[in-house]
Amino acid sequence: MLLVCDTEVDPDAYGYLPRALRELLPAHEHHHYPSRGESPSLDGVDAVVITGSTAGVYEADDRPWIHDATDLVRRLVDAEIPTLGVCFGHQLVNDALGGRVEHRGLTARLVDADLADDPLFDAVNPTFPMVHGDHVTDLGDGMESIASADYYPHLASRHIDAPVWTTQYHPEFTADVLSRVERDFGWVGSRDFSDVTAARTVANFRRLAGLD
Repeated sequence: MLLVCDTEVDPDAYGYLPRALRELLPAHEHHHYPSRGESPSLDGVDAVVITGSTAGVYEADDRPWIHDATDLVRRLVDAEIPTLGVCFGHQLVNDALGGRVEHRGLTARLVDADLADDPLFDAVNPTFPMVHGDHVTDLGDGMESIASADYYPHLASRHIDAPVWTTQYHPEFTADVLSRVERDFGWVGSRDFSDVTAARTVANFRRLAGLD
């Protein structure tokens, strides 16, 4: 069973990105962390996807569910359950494992990246739509960087032992949601989305997790 941990704190306004991510996935259980407020059971769970959010991992004292989510990350690593963390999920995984996340200001544009030779990036063009204000400035224990950009050395990461991958970019962000991102986040630039294949990241994770 695939479990999607949806971490968006304002789903009415920004839930379209987690929904777009879920549309790239096979049948799954949906756990909305902010409304449920506690970690889901991992009984029978074969893989997990952690979505993006307009929350910050450093807001845990005001949003107690983030404490539960960090505990979940550690359980996923210990159990070696295939996991993909996206944007906030990228930050959450690294923070939970002892890394550091800082707010650096909004980036909302296409970014060219340097990609490591990792199966998560099979057939993925290194041009990614980035919408984020927080950065992983120090990786968590056991995590290694697998993608970087000129302004961000830890654009994606993976665990050296457990099947855990994380991306700062949104693989679900396609031209279909561009108009909403322009309105909500002040998207900058007019580069053509035709060379953006970030959604293949999810297909690769599905294969790596044995979901297909």
